[in-house]
Amino acid sequence: MKNKTEIDIIILSFAQNEELKLITQHCISSLMASEGREAIKFNIVVIESQKEIQPYQYPNTTTIYPEEGFGYHRYMNMGIDMTSSKYVCLCNNDLHFHPGWATEILKVFHKYYDLSSASPFCSLHHPKMGFEEGSGIYPGYRNRYEIAGWCLFLKRDVFRLTGKLDENYRFWCADNDYANTLAALKLRHALVSSSVVDHLDSCTLDQQTEELAIAAGEFFYLEKKWNYRKMAGWTCV
Repeated sequence: MKNKTEIDIIILSFAQNEELKLITQHCISSLMASEGREAIKFNIVVIESQKEIQPYQYPNTTTIYPEEGFGYHRYMNMGIDMTSSKYVCLCNNDLHFHPGWATEILKVFHKYYDLSSASPFCSLHHPKMGFEEGSGIYPGYRNRYEIAGWCLFLKRDVFRLTGKLDENYRFWCADNDYANTLAALKLRHALVSSSVVDHLDSCTLDQQTEELAIAAGEFFYLEKKWNYRKMAGWTCV
C-alpha cells in the first residue's frame, strides 16, 4: 500500500470579528476537502493573534495563541518548530484550496529532485501576470509572479541551509526576503500552474489598517540587508 504523505500546514489568523473568523474556517474547510485522506495527511497549526477567542480550537487543527507580539516570520517560525514533516506549507488564512492542489506540487517535487520550494497558481491573480492555469511550471523568484507569498510549499530541509525565517519582518517584505534568500543560495523555486489555491486578496489586511504603518521601516530594512549582500557578491532578485 502506498505510504501516506504528511504535510505540515502553518496558517496565521487574526480573527478580530466573526467575519474574519469565518475566513479562517473556510480556509481550513477547503484545505481538508482538497485531498483524499488515504493519500495525504495535513497537520494543521493555526497561530491565532486574537487572544480573546482562546481557548477556541479551529476544527482539524492545533490552534495556539502566542504570548509574544505579532510578527509574520516570528509566528511562522513557531509553527515550523512545532512540526516535523518532510514538507511544510506556510499559508495566509484567506485562501481557498482547490482539489488536488498538494498532489500536483508533490508530483513536481518527485519529478524535479533539485526543486526546493513551490507556490500554487491563483486563478484570481496569476492570469493578470501572464500565466495560464495548467500550462506547466515556471521557475523563478519574482514576488507575486513565481513567488506567491500567501502560500509557500517547501521541503523542510530548506531551513537547514537558510536558517529560520528572518524575524525582523513583522509583515511587509517577508516574501521578498524569502525570494532573495532562495536565489542567493541557489535553491530552486517554481510556480506550479496545475496546483490551484486562490488568494482572496488580503481580506484580513483590509480590516487591519494599522499594519500599513510599519511598511516603510520594513522596506528600509530589506534594502539595507540585501544591498549589503549584493556588495559582498551575493546574487539576489
